[in-house]
Amino acid sequence: MKKIAVLVSGNGSNLQALIDANLSGQIVGVLSNKANAYALERAAQANIATHVIEHCNYSSREAFDDAMHTQLGNWNVDLVILAGFMRILSADFVEKWEGKMLNIHPSLLPAYKGMHTHERVLRTGDHLHGCTVHFVTSELDAGQAIAQGVTHVMHNDTADILANRVHKLEHMIYPIVTEWICTGKLVYKDPHHIELDAKKLTKPVQMCSI
Repeated sequence: MKKIAVLVSGNGSNLQALIDANLSGQIVGVLSNKANAYALERAAQANIATHVIEHCNYSSREAFDDAMHTQLGNWNVDLVILAGFMRILSADFVEKWEGKMLNIHPSLLPAYKGMHTHERVLRTGDHLHGCTVHFVTSELDAGQAIAQGVTHVMHNDTADILANRVHKLEHMIYPIVTEWICTGKLVYKDPHHIELDAKKLTKPVQMCSI
């Protein structure tokens, strides 16, 4: 059984979706860089271990990441899930967890890397928007995309309305991809070779649409 740790900074709605999914793997710990993150309460309610490592107590990003790495090792983690974790990770940390760390980004990558994706989509006038689950690399939002949830952009959408729809998609697809890894359906070979059902994945699976 895969042992999973979820890294959080805030509300933890994606964490809740993972908890509710009854994964084949086990969420053994939830780690936050903020002591007041509501995600920690969600974990406690599900009897999942929690740990707080506040980044402001460390002199460098690398020192903070080393402390996280130590805690993940204490939990004997196989897979790290970033769920609203609002820290840029050091290259050394990412290298240590290569092929074992997922993120979800609120855009159809490679479009709209970075912040404020919903506002940018509306300004550009795109007809489609959504979210992407991808492996984490040292380059921001650049690891191979695995799956995407897609929504149509409506003429009366605001950034908040669009964000709410994308969140629903996140809650659908993140547990699915996590389960693929837990069951061995999805296998990471190297940064350029990922297999789904024993076939090389050449583009993200678009699995949900609202």
